[in-house]
Amino acid sequence: MTEKQKLTVHDIFKFKGVRQLTEVRTDTAEEASACDAAGIDILVTVRENEKEVREAAPNTFLKIAVGVNDPKVACERDAISEAFDAMEKGADAIYTGMSCKVVAAMAREMIPVVGHVGFIPYCSTWVGGFKAVGKNADDALRVYKETLEYEDAGAIGVEMEIVPHRVAAEISKRVKICVISMGSGDGCDAQYLFSTDIIGTNRGHIPRHAKVYADLKTELDRIQKMRIDAYTAFSNDVSSGAYPESKHIINIKEEEYESFMRGLDR
Repeated sequence: MTEKQKLTVHDIFKFKGVRQLTEVRTDTAEEASACDAAGIDILVTVRENEKEVREAAPNTFLKIAVGVNDPKVACERDAISEAFDAMEKGADAIYTGMSCKVVAAMAREMIPVVGHVGFIPYCSTWVGGFKAVGKNADDALRVYKETLEYEDAGAIGVEMEIVPHRVAAEISKRVKICVISMGSGDGCDAQYLFSTDIIGTNRGHIPRHAKVYADLKTELDRIQKMRIDAYTAFSNDVSSGAYPESKHIINIKEEEYESFMRGLDR
């Protein structure tokens, strides 16, 4: 089997308009390893999980989130410091929802960085809650303008979240950077879903744009019940004296035991 070749930033630009890339947000080594084996192009995770995800998926382009609800990152200097540390530990690029000013500062240091346009979850109050962005002409033009601002700042791409698909496709055609669709249709340069939705472990709200390909939560519930049953049986065996049995204990020769007992009386 030919070893999978990890993408580079150069490859990401090269594939624009040629084929759509796949991107998955994952936070565990098991999921990252499976993505790597499945040929997923790009992984996204947070700083806390970087080491285990990087080790589990050595052949997959890895994007690390920096400055998102992170009290350690309050300015450009903090963001650059965190980004350099993430790159040193194996990241191939940085994702940030911070301003274009911060993105430009990173880009000047040759740090590949991806921004965010359209719906931004932690800024949802500005658009009236969790809903699509760009459904009227003014909002759609604002998404385009923000994308251009990220491009001018030196970003290699933007995550474009729940923007009308025709708007997203037109913007993607007009910019040079990679436009990553999060519920923004098939006219972008990459498709991005969270692992928890893909494999069916999400126990909360499943976004409209997400597609569930497996039902791992049912399997995990079955495994959890097996755990509980096993622990309960162990506890009951201890209470009843059924555990340990003779096969679980170590014997000592009678003469050695008697010698031991005599030694205790000295």
